[in-house]
Amino acid sequence: MKVIFAVLVSAFVVGGAVAQTPDHSASPRASADTSASAMAEADAKRDAAVEKHIKELHVTLKITSAEESEWNEVAATMRENAKDLDKAIDKRIAHAAGATAVDDLKAYAEIAQAHATGVKKLASSFSGLYSKMTADQKKAADEAFSHRNHEGGKVASN
Repeated sequence: MKVIFAVLVSAFVVGGAVAQTPDHSASPRASADTSASAMAEADAKRDAAVEKHIKELHVTLKITSAEESEWNEVAATMRENAKDLDKAIDKRIAHAAGATAVDDLKAYAEIAQAHATGVKKLASSFSGLYSKMTADQKKAADEAFSHRNHEGGKVASN
């Protein structure tokens, strides 16, 4: 889960950086082509990161051949979630040039909602696999998905 969080944070950072990049092109057409190219590149990077995470998690959890069908559902959910998040990020980037502060906040809310919905879907698909895991696998899963060691802090303190 830490890696998923890192992927999502990097997606927000990449999306924000692309959205805030000034337009240096002479024509709107060139700008649209460049923006589409940048979004496609960012999507490809996020997809590669998700695939890498799926493979690493498969190894970490020591998925057995008997667990493959449940694992495939989990992996498919992770891919679907990444695509949904990509869509929300791409939408924000595509509309960034003319976005007001309110538009930007709404777009960010759509990204956050896509993330929250994705986590719920992942928890649901993962629960079937988790119920069939050995005690050692469950321990590895508990550690992999734990936020106890997450380096994030409070956003604000009084």
